Amino acid sequence: MNVDEVRKTLQRFGWADYLVFTLMLASCAVIGIHFALKMRRKSKKTCNIKDAEDDYLVGGRKMKLFPITMSLISSFISGITLLGTTTDVYLYGTQYMYTIGSLLIMGLIMYSIFLPVFHELKLISTYEYLEARFDKRTRFLGSTLFIFGSMAWLPIVIYVPAIAFNQATGINIHQITPLVCLVCIFYTCVGGLKAVVWTDVVQTIIMLGAMTLVLVKGTIEIGGPGVVFRKALESGRIEPPNFTLDLTERYTAYSLFIGGIAHWLKSNAINQNMIQRYLALPTLKMARTAVWTFITGIIIFLLICGYCGLLIYATYSECDPLQTKLTQHKDQLLPLLVMDTLGDFPGLPGLFVAGVFSAALSSLSTGLNSMSAVILEDFFKSWVTTPLTATQTAYIMRSVVVIFGAICVALVFVVEKLGTVLQLSITLSSVSNGPLLGIFTAGVMLPWVEELGILFGGITSLIFMVWLCVNAKLNEAKGIKIDIRKPSSVAGCNYTFSDFTALSLVADNSTEIVKEVSPSGFHIYNISFLYYTMLGALITITIASIASFCLGFNKVEHVEPKLLSPFVRRWLDRRNERKHAFHLSKNTKLRSGKVQMKQSETKA
Repeated sequence: MNVDEVRKTLQRFGWADYLVFTLMLASCAVIGIHFALKMRRKSKKTCNIKDAEDDYLVGGRKMKLFPITMSLISSFISGITLLGTTTDVYLYGTQYMYTIGSLLIMGLIMYSIFLPVFHELKLISTYEYLEARFDKRTRFLGSTLFIFGSMAWLPIVIYVPAIAFNQATGINIHQITPLVCLVCIFYTCVGGLKAVVWTDVVQTIIMLGAMTLVLVKGTIEIGGPGVVFRKALESGRIEPPNFTLDLTERYTAYSLFIGGIAHWLKSNAINQNMIQRYLALPTLKMARTAVWTFITGIIIFLLICGYCGLLIYATYSECDPLQTKLTQHKDQLLPLLVMDTLGDFPGLPGLFVAGVFSAALSSLSTGLNSMSAVILEDFFKSWVTTPLTATQTAYIMRSVVVIFGAICVALVFVVEKLGTVLQLSITLSSVSNGPLLGIFTAGVMLPWVEELGILFGGITSLIFMVWLCVNAKLNEAKGIKIDIRKPSSVAGCNYTFSDFTALSLVADNSTEIVKEVSPSGFHIYNISFLYYTMLGALITITIASIASFCLGFNKVEHVEPKLLSPFVRRWLDRRNERKHAFHLSKNTKLRSGKVQMKQSETKA
């Protein structure tokens, strides 16, 4: 058989698979309707607009720890993680998995610096903080960056499960994405945060079940975990941390740790999508517990995805499906493995595709609900002069979900042209989230930074990040910067194929991409994409500090203490105590001196 015939034989999505997939969508819609009816009954009992907003956007701030934790995990583990991480490990080895260390450090920073501030302020939109700490212009900048960052990220989230569905069924991705997203927009629109959270619970269970099923069945098919790890070691996919100082290396210990901390912080500590869930918990203690349970869940999923990447290589070590074009997209490797190992079991491929779509729907619903909160709080309420009625508020919140959901579906046409999803997601999100991380970090940690300084720093960083990321993608498209992938082979293929000129064959029938060097030498836009967020944050903080020095630093005592992290509050308290002790000592010495002078005058 040729490669096209093999591909068609693997597209065995039967009626049982469609049934499982349809039941997943139907359960999400039912949950949305359930919470919509509950909110309707509650709204009839009370006419309080504030309560209605809190119920829709933050679940009335009375959510339980278990569903919120599951929602945090589900929102974060999109199809980008499930498919993108497995593809990355297949192509470049396990180096990326060392980012787990930076994830733990992020948890400590989130726990002690950011979360106490946001939870104490009882916010709905995280960007309300920016107006309280700086001014309305900074809040508008932060909200705008969030909207653009979400609109760059959410189409990728939608695209990923669509290519999995395409690999399993052969149905065009632009036929399935509108249908599935319509269900997501529906339950997010009518049910609010509670519907989003409880559908996330269902979707997390489906995701975990689907990935575990693939892991177990695939390992049995290949001959056990010993075979998986042996082949991974032989191909160099399992390796110690890379301590090279080359900034252009895709992954090094430094980019994964230093850049990784910034990447995880922007995704969790300042992201409206995530913070909105922490704020739905009634106490700071519960929110802090949610941080660590969330991190535990993320580590479990990352380890599963990393192992599945090695499993894919062990399965196709003698016949690389990328070189033979058995998969049309790099991120279809995991769906290929699923159809190859589970295709003969009715309903199981459907369960996997439902799991990947569950991850996507969770992230999409989270993003749409968060944008609804930001548009309402930071745009409408900040700029309208008369208070909004309950009807106007409800209309705005739900219209935002529908409009931005439709835009995200349309942007899938753009995303499919831009490359592998893990790198693409981190690169595009860093454009807005790098400056945002710098703005929030300066806000909670540097009380002397003032309004115009942070505004100038954020805008400068944004311009730089756009220039950096555009040039990086252009270099990638031109082939000036190509990351080295691990070797693979086509020596054992039992089907015919052609058109693999993009890879160079070497003597032992393995394939290796040769890294090209830019003819004009090192350029900053050739650095690893993991540094992007950190670089954007550092530029914001540096420029803001310099501008604040030129314009005149904030008077630290004028900054409201609750707008600063507990660490900075304690530092300011000690500083004030020292100043008080100094003035007290000075006054004591002055009084002592005056007494001595009077005694001398009396003697004279």
